[in-house]
Parts: sequence; C-alpha cells; structure tokens
Amino acid sequence: MKHLYHRTIAIIVALLSALSLALAVISLPHQAYAVDGTDGTSGTNSTSQGSDGATPLAGPVPNIIITNFAYGGDSVAAGSKFNLDFTFQNKGQVAVTNMVVTVDGAEGFAIAGGTNTFYVDALWAGYAMTQTVPMQALASAKSGAQPVTVNFRYEYVDAGARSSSQSDVKISVPISQPDRFEISDPVVPDQVIAGQENTVTMEYVNKGKGDIANVEATMEGEGFDATMKTQYVGNVASGATGTIGYAFTPSAAGELKATLKVTYEDSDGQSKTKEFPLTVSVADVPAADQPGASDSVEGRGGDRGLPVPAYVAIAVGVVAVIAAIVLLVRRRRKQKAKKNDIDEDWDDWSEGKDDKTDTGVTDGAAADTAPIAPVSPASPAGPSHKA
Repeated sequence: MKHLYHRTIAIIVALLSALSLALAVISLPHQAYAVDGTDGTSGTNSTSQGSDGATPLAGPVPNIIITNFAYGGDSVAAGSKFNLDFTFQNKGQVAVTNMVVTVDGAEGFAIAGGTNTFYVDALWAGYAMTQTVPMQALASAKSGAQPVTVNFRYEYVDAGARSSSQSDVKISVPISQPDRFEISDPVVPDQVIAGQENTVTMEYVNKGKGDIANVEATMEGEGFDATMKTQYVGNVASGATGTIGYAFTPSAAGELKATLKVTYEDSDGQSKTKEFPLTVSVADVPAADQPGASDSVEGRGGDRGLPVPAYVAIAVGVVAVIAAIVLLVRRRRKQKAKKNDIDEDWDDWSEGKDDKTDTGVTDGAAADTAPIAPVSPASPAGPSHKA
C-alpha cells in the first residue's frame, strides 16, 4: 500500500513537470518569416523560392515610461532641497538589460549630493522600479514649472540579435520664489482738516526674483469721501520701487478710523492681501477759513489787515516822500554851492582884487574911493595961528 502511494505521487509530479514544460515552450516567441514568392500551385520553382527568400520579421521592442513621480508638495521653494521620486516601467514584451538612467535638472535644478546616473541590471517586461534622486531648486531659477529630463539607455534581444535603444522622458516640477513684496506703513499729513482733501502714501519695493501682478490699493471705512475707492497700481517687476497715494476728504472733525488694503498676485499666481489699520485725528476748519468770517471781522474792526488799495496808497506815499527828500537834498546842495561862490567874490573884493581896481579907474572914481582924512573939531575962536 505504501509503495502504491509513492508511485502515485511520482506520477503526479511527472505530469506537472510535463505540463510546465509544455507551457514554457508555448510561451516562447516564435520566429515569423515573410515568404516572397508564388503559391504552391505555381510549379516546382515555388518551393525553392519559399525556402530561399524567407526573411525574419523584427520582434517586439521594449518601451520604458515614467508612470508616477513626486517632489514632496505642491511646489518647491527656490533654494530649497527636495527628493525627486519617480517610478519607471517596462511596457514592452521583452526584457531590457544594462540599463543606465540619467537625471538632468536643466537650468532650474541641481543634484544635492550623490550622482545623477544610476545602473539597472535588468528590467523584465511589465516590471516597474522606483528611484529617488536628492535635488535642489536653484535660488536663481524662474518661478513656475521647470523641466527635468530622465534619460533611459538600455539593451534588449531582437530576433536573436542584441540591440540597444534609448528614450527621454520629461517631467515638470514647479518652483515658487519667496514672496518679498514689502510695503511700508502709511504716512499721514501732519494736519488733517475736515472738508479738505488729504493724501496718505505708502512706499513699496519688490525684493523677490519674480514679478508681482495686479496690485490694487483700497481704503475702507466711514467718515470720508474719495473719488476713487480702489486704486489700480498694476504690475511690479523684480527690484522695482514705487509709491501708492490715496486721496480722501474727511467729512467731519474727530477721530477717523480706516483700513488700507493692498491685494496682489505673487510670482506663483496666488492672490494675497496685506492690511494696514489707520487712525487719523481730523481737525475742524479754522474760524478764519469759514465762510463769512472775513465780513464779521471787518465789521468788528478786527485785525485781519488792510485791504489791497490801502497797501497801494502806502507804497505810493513812500515813493513820494523819497522823491521829496531827494529834491530837497539837491536844492540844499545848489544853495550851498551858490553861497560859496558869493563868499569867494566878497573876499576878492575886500582884498582889492576887484576887476575894476585892477584895470584902473578914472580920477573921479579914485577920488570917490580915496580915503577921507579925519577932521579935528574947530575951536570957538576960529582957527589957531602960530605966533
């Protein structure tokens, strides 16, 4: 009985081996031949042509593709390191051997330690493999999707002969530049008066490597009027600076509370908003600037100053006084000069230097000018006679 049991087991094993061998033979690829010639009814020459002109057809070739890849998130920040994981699969019907895989990050990525080339001994038909590559996004890379190329070089057997092939597969990894769009705090005038237009300003600078788009500034709140509720600034290039100015008119005196909002799109196209709370002390209109204040001041004899005609009259009077002083000085000078001439003539005459004396005079004139001797007083007896 025991001998029969062992014999039965041996028969079953033999049958299974024969079945496995038959399946292996059936699964082997068969050579296909193209016969260039006529059919069998053409004569004796057809057999020879069929045997001599038969050429084998090329067999199936492998096809390597990337079925999945990941880089750790929605995007990679410029300057940061990450792991690129990708899965590649042999979609062909024959195995590949001596495969070399090369990863090229182009201008946006670099290998962060290690190598960008890997070796795979064999990859059977339908099989897949996953590879991890440490990479780094360059700080100078442009924002947006940047390409990474994976190159596959391999060998395979085709119709009994060894052949080689290669394929390039490109994948894209998005790079995001950090948001460095900076806006300074609002600057308010020193004095804000109700009913008068005022302007609040904010300076901005784009320190990032990417451009900023669709910048808008809005002032929200109550107690003021504005001709433009939203001010469109536009696009701001990398490294550009500028100023946002918002004009508003307070309705009444007191404390004005408002909020300045600046919305924009960063280099990745994401919408962002920055808010700046604003508190402004609004002063009342001065009494001198109120309507009718000038009339009331003039009616009370206030000290708002003289009217324009009065200033004109004062100016004319000052000019007239200056002209009179000039004329008087000139007249004094002329009179003084004339007096000096008369004094000189009198001095010359008193010294005998008159023109008439110098040129000679008549006897009568000389007698007139001769000195007169003094006369002694007469005595009562008449003239005295010497004895």
